[in-house]
Amino acid sequence: MSLLSVIVPCYNEEENVALFYAELIRNVSFLEEKNMELEILYIDDGSKDRTAEEVKKLREKDSRVHLLSFSRNFGKEAAMYAGLENAKGDYVVLMDADLQDPPALLPEMFSYMEQGCDSVATRRVSRKGEPPVRSFFARIFYRLMKKISKTEIMDGARDYRLMSRQMVDAILSMKEYNRFTKGIFGWVGFETKWIEYENVERARGETKWNFWKLFLYSLDGITAFSTVPLMLSSVLGLVFCLIAFLMILFIIVRKFLFGDPVSGWPSLVCIILMTSGVQFFCTGILGQYLAKMYMEVKHRPIYVVKEKV
Repeated sequence: MSLLSVIVPCYNEEENVALFYAELIRNVSFLEEKNMELEILYIDDGSKDRTAEEVKKLREKDSRVHLLSFSRNFGKEAAMYAGLENAKGDYVVLMDADLQDPPALLPEMFSYMEQGCDSVATRRVSRKGEPPVRSFFARIFYRLMKKISKTEIMDGARDYRLMSRQMVDAILSMKEYNRFTKGIFGWVGFETKWIEYENVERARGETKWNFWKLFLYSLDGITAFSTVPLMLSSVLGLVFCLIAFLMILFIIVRKFLFGDPVSGWPSLVCIILMTSGVQFFCTGILGQYLAKMYMEVKHRPIYVVKEKV
């Protein structure tokens, strides 16, 4: 019999653990027809509530439920990687515990896998329920990534994705510490079918992603899958050097031909502040890439396990 592994990253989701389980079981009855077994891997990302205890209650009733608890909060990227690393299934699906990834889509996703796809991914066609400012910057981010990166990252893409074992193994072969899974999905390739659906709000609780966390996450994505910012800093440096050279020539010519005194300290101050700002901006870009390299060369583990049930 083949096996489907359902990976469920959790951080302070005690209210949604049982709800997700019930909704999932309701929508996987088709597995019996396909002679498939099921395993559910809850990855507790250092939750401060009773998430782990709620999973253990499910484990007492259903041996298909498994728990992997981190020693602290390592982030969703680490939780997804841990799930992929511990999943034994011939097919693996990533899903959020808050039910924003509808389990009702699973039968349709499997139908595309049977047609020969290596992966079936999901994307939201609307952002109903999200703050307008967050939705605006999210769209800007995806547009920017399309222009500066060779890796395909779809607008509205979710981590909700069904994959073959071959694709999972390819993702696990990428051991990088600074992970941006949406980009990794596109980088490894494989034939992918996209399913669109309307945004679904959380079942219970509040989102753990605020604007600042999403901004930092977007920086991770840009630096992980594009070197365009580095090229941009080089181009800006060259442009300002040329401008400075032309301005020096202009001042010299004006002094010797027209005898104009060199004056205008306010404009000089503005130019110095502008060029200094550009220099700091470019230094910041270099710093981002250097910081990523610094974390990579340490070879620290992506996560640390506290408990495995």
